[in-house]
Amino acid sequence: MTGLNFMVVDDSLIIQRKLAKYIDELGHNVVYTADTGEEALKGYAKVKPDLVTMDITMPDMNGVDATRKICKHFPEARIIMVTSHGQEEMVVDALDAGAKGYILKPIKKDKLDATIKRLVTDISGSPI
Repeated sequence: MTGLNFMVVDDSLIIQRKLAKYIDELGHNVVYTADTGEEALKGYAKVKPDLVTMDITMPDMNGVDATRKICKHFPEARIIMVTSHGQEEMVVDALDAGAKGYILKPIKKDKLDATIKRLVTDISGSPI
């Protein structure tokens, strides 16, 4: 399997680094990181990654709005929301906005791997 290209969007540098480490360990590549929803919009247009991990709560534009805008311009976008317990309503909003899945914090590598495999299988019809 060829590694997938990821964009990691989170206002926490610690979470960005943790996700990047897991993504690398799973054989994929982080090609862009963003701290804000606005940066995510610009970054997606620039690198068109295979998958995006998107934090819900960010200072300038929340992940739901960023997801909505990315999916409006790039309907093929595959976005995984990264959320904390207690944000279930925002997760539903994100899925309605075009997100394809979600993972809960604290992030576990095996859960991230399972989410990636499920998402890619659901879209392609065959496992990666």
